[in-house]
Amino acid sequence: MKIGMVCYPSYGGSGVVATELGYALGERGHEVHFISSARPFRLHRFHENLFFHEVTDVNYPLFKFPPYTLLLANKIVEVANYVGLDVIHAHYAIPHSISAFLAKQMMSRPLPLVTTLHGTDVTLVGAFEEFYNLTRLGLKASDRITAVSRSLARETEETFGAIDQDIKVIPNFIDPNVYMPMEGLMDRYRGHFAPQGEKILAHISNFREVKRVVDVVRIFCQVEKAIPCRLLLVGDGPEMSRVEREVVKLGLERKVCFLGKQESVKEILQMVDVFILPSEQESFGLVALEAMACGVPVVASRVGGLPEVVQDGKTGYLADVRDVQGMSEAVLRLLTDNLRYKSFSEQAVTWARERFPVDRAVQEYESVYESVVQSRSS
Repeated sequence: MKIGMVCYPSYGGSGVVATELGYALGERGHEVHFISSARPFRLHRFHENLFFHEVTDVNYPLFKFPPYTLLLANKIVEVANYVGLDVIHAHYAIPHSISAFLAKQMMSRPLPLVTTLHGTDVTLVGAFEEFYNLTRLGLKASDRITAVSRSLARETEETFGAIDQDIKVIPNFIDPNVYMPMEGLMDRYRGHFAPQGEKILAHISNFREVKRVVDVVRIFCQVEKAIPCRLLLVGDGPEMSRVEREVVKLGLERKVCFLGKQESVKEILQMVDVFILPSEQESFGLVALEAMACGVPVVASRVGGLPEVVQDGKTGYLADVRDVQGMSEAVLRLLTDNLRYKSFSEQAVTWARERFPVDRAVQEYESVYESVVQSRSS
């Protein structure tokens, strides 16, 4: 099958999931064509079945901003006609499902559209009054809609009402052959970041306000008062300056390390003892799943899809949003009880491997593709 994969190229869950899904589909013999404004963040390994088509800007004096939605629609049509795409898979409803909808109108043949909802595309951006009707149009124009969690599917239905179909939940996934505990792999680097054998806490995100990275620093500050530890912050984004100021304000400059954006986090996770994710909104929390697959217990907020990913009291702990004290205590419960920590770590690996394997997700997406293609051709 020839699949057009439309996604954001940036550092974030939706682009990562689209890229990893593309690689997995390519391994199974499908031809996957990525269509985006830039090469997706993790699309760096050559594969004979994976292709990238760049949507280029048009600078014209009458346009206040480049009309990306229209340019993307035109590129989808170009690629679909040239390579003979069987299906378009749009990750993130706004603007990708709208661009795909426009492309369908321009095509002289049926082009089925699958839209995967990742979270803020419907819970934040799509819910804005300015985008509400457009988002609803994109959903209704999709031949099949999937969501990455039950929580997100419910919230979409509550926000947008009847959209003429049930939303299929296909959780995000990990490759258990990539994300797994690798004893001793990063001992050298662990010694660099924690030279006195301190515990290592970590957070990985795009540093948007919704991720509450300042809370991560405050949680670390409380934990560090009780036991020797270090904090690794991975990523970058609009909240970076505020986070840096908080680190300085709390006098933690020598104990917090900013690693910036990293293409691969699986090696970093091998150094980590506890992963912290105190988000205000999180429709799934892919990085929490990646951490657990590497044997790292997670302390996270009890919000959105996170309770579907993190088993409270088994693979990590959940607390209310903004509950810095509760999350600090949860981290300390893990780091001050070796038997508890070992149990949580082992259960995290088992849960991630058995509940969220890539092969299962790929088979479900293949089934969705086949159903919409058959429906359109009949």
